[in-house]
Amino acid sequence: MTDLDDVPTPQGQLTLKLLATRQDTNLYGDIPGGWLVGHMDQAAEMAAGRIAHGRTATVAIEAMDFLCPVREGSTVNIFTELREVGRSSIKIDVEVWIRTPHERNPDELQKVTEARFVMVAMDDNGRIRVVPDGH
Repeated sequence: MTDLDDVPTPQGQLTLKLLATRQDTNLYGDIPGGWLVGHMDQAAEMAAGRIAHGRTATVAIEAMDFLCPVREGSTVNIFTELREVGRSSIKIDVEVWIRTPHERNPDELQKVTEARFVMVAMDDNGRIRVVPDGH
């Protein structure tokens, strides 16, 4: 996740897809980074939950850089890929790619950001538990 590709393409599987609407923007018509991070966290939780067979929680997010702004009307595509499973932790790579509202090529996506989310499996009482074998 640290090396930039010459022709980057999304890694992993599409986990969450949404539309950036006017109500999500700041005063300048851009989507705030916090909005993106919240949805990235949601996608990481969905991916980790499938592996953990239940509840997970975010314990860390590794470095994140934003490569371009996200404007109102953009389609936001969030991809996740399993990186590592520990005893109770799950590392998920998360990438955000957008399609701008007036893109002529419907298959062209722009990369916005990426991060590694570290999740832990939780029991019903909110305590850390072991990730089941055969995830």
